[in-house]
Amino acid sequence: MSDFQNPLLSESYRIPFHLIEAQHVEPGVRQVLAAGQARIDTLAGQDGPRTYDNTLDALDDITRWVEERIAPASHLLSVAETPAFREAYNVVLPEMSAFWTRLPLNGELWDRMKAFARTPEAGRLEGVRRRHLDKTLQQFRRAGADLPADRRQRLEELKVELAQLSQKFSENVLDATVGWERPVDDVGRLDGLPPGALSRARAKARDKGVDGWLLTLDYPSVEPVLKHVRDREIRKEVFSGFTLRCREGELDNRPLLLRILTLRHEMARLLGYDSFPDYRLEDHMAGSGAHAVAFEADLVARTRPYWARDVADLRAHAHTLGLDCLRPWDVAFVSEDLRKKEYDLDDEMLRPYFRLEQVMEGLFQVVERVFGFAVEAVDIEEVWHSDVRYFDLFECDGTRLGAFYTDWFPRKEKRQGAWMNDFITGGPTADGGFEPHLGVVCGNFTPPDGDEPSLLTHREVQTIFHEFGHLLHHCTSRVPVRGRAGINVAWDFVELPSQFMENWTWEREALDLFGRHWRTGEPLPQDLFERMIRARRFMGGWAQMRQLGFGTVDLALHGEMAPEADGHTAEDVMAFARERFLDFSPGPEFADYNILASFTHLFSGGYAASYYSYVWSEVLDADAFTRFRKEGIFNRETGRAFVDAVLTRGDSEAPEELFRAFMDRDPDPTALLERNLGPPPGESE
Repeated sequence: MSDFQNPLLSESYRIPFHLIEAQHVEPGVRQVLAAGQARIDTLAGQDGPRTYDNTLDALDDITRWVEERIAPASHLLSVAETPAFREAYNVVLPEMSAFWTRLPLNGELWDRMKAFARTPEAGRLEGVRRRHLDKTLQQFRRAGADLPADRRQRLEELKVELAQLSQKFSENVLDATVGWERPVDDVGRLDGLPPGALSRARAKARDKGVDGWLLTLDYPSVEPVLKHVRDREIRKEVFSGFTLRCREGELDNRPLLLRILTLRHEMARLLGYDSFPDYRLEDHMAGSGAHAVAFEADLVARTRPYWARDVADLRAHAHTLGLDCLRPWDVAFVSEDLRKKEYDLDDEMLRPYFRLEQVMEGLFQVVERVFGFAVEAVDIEEVWHSDVRYFDLFECDGTRLGAFYTDWFPRKEKRQGAWMNDFITGGPTADGGFEPHLGVVCGNFTPPDGDEPSLLTHREVQTIFHEFGHLLHHCTSRVPVRGRAGINVAWDFVELPSQFMENWTWEREALDLFGRHWRTGEPLPQDLFERMIRARRFMGGWAQMRQLGFGTVDLALHGEMAPEADGHTAEDVMAFARERFLDFSPGPEFADYNILASFTHLFSGGYAASYYSYVWSEVLDADAFTRFRKEGIFNRETGRAFVDAVLTRGDSEAPEELFRAFMDRDPDPTALLERNLGPPPGESE
């Protein structure tokens, strides 16, 4: 197959997603890897003086080219997976992993890097180029460049196997999610389910040729069942199906958990670290596993009184609903009922005011008013599904900063959750121009239903703003060094722009731009808005403790369990996690129903030993938004200050310095505690 016949090898800015099929993956990826390796070998063996341009810059060009050619295949695996595409991808996955593992283990290339670092030119480097050299040398060492040959070989074996295990873990979760169905032939058993969710369940049944209604495990189906269905047994079945995925049969992920933890620990030890958290967090803001553990422990102690209050409230309200005791599958139902009782508010009351297209238009207006960026929709054919939309992003001076795709609805061939990915990292060019970035934001939100458009919960609105924050971080980057640009930042800093954007979904002025009834056009009523704001901290202790529990267990698994994994079984890992979850559970049963076997963030995503970063970044975002509260949420001057200090700067400076550039001080956790938790239990505002 020649280059022009394989769309995976296209050099066009707009990726021909509509043409890429499973048959293109193996030959395309192999050709990219071979070409990339040839260029690396040429660079490593090049004679003559070592300069920044012919060493670091040249390596960046090669790695960027390889990443951007392979990215479409990886993306399609997450949004349009077929058995043939999965098979083809898995064939070349070990080869991709081996390519990236071998790169820093290339002795000649490493010698070239060290030789340049000793030159007078390197000694004169300043700013982002100096940081890039230092970080690149660190990355090579962290990847094993100084290891002897036999240990480098073992490291490559570890990374290849880890890549395969992570991919298998993700596939099992997808298959388990798609494979679970619960037909319901008596509508009475779905009493309480909102009309939209009931209609979607009916449509799913018709599509499958099943009588009645069909419940599935995609989140737009799971959430309304757990929150609204009065039949406790139905809630239990759905909750159990969702939380206990991949704990048995062919899709059992428990053996993978043990193997992944064991290999990660071996890799860290091989590279000279005491534990995987110490290895992972060395270049994070936390700096070490111990610091991350201490951060979690401090916030757990601060949060526990609020959590205990919330647990007591849930138990008391469960009793009023006639429930003998609070069970795991009751929490969402009891919580939603209590919220409605205390604040006369539930998700379904807000949903008619959040039509997806309206939310997107409002988001774009917020971005324009705060930051000065403009978004324009463009109709293109190069998409992977008819749901996909494409947009251009412009700076206030008319510069085209980049473009992005949106893909918001669940499909059986699409993985769960919401995320942002980068396809092309652009930025300033040597001739004074600007090369546009390219990215994508995806989700699994409530889809349209017949004549009714996609109507979102407020939480889904927050998620759209969240993922768009990641996109802005990528698409507005003005860092000339690609390896330090955009979202290539410390993992516990990367969530700042995304969580920061969520703040506007709670502001009246911002909600007026998009919170309008989809039928009448009437704005969100003031009394409904006030109830929403009063309810913002509702179950805040429960929600924050849940996140802290995940982060604590993550660090414990990688820092305590993994070093002792030899001789243990998969059941031992599950038992260890259960014991740790007990500290964050109202009772043992809650710890039993944990999501570890389907926790893709930890075992097939990027959050291994780093889940704490969500709350860490929440501290940063809540604190940073206090400046907007003081100076105006649509204050363009403040918005541009955030653009200049954070959004455009990537990893050009240490994240601590970027935060100080915007706030003129270090982060203060007080704003997070006030926003999420309020005054201590028993005290009034």
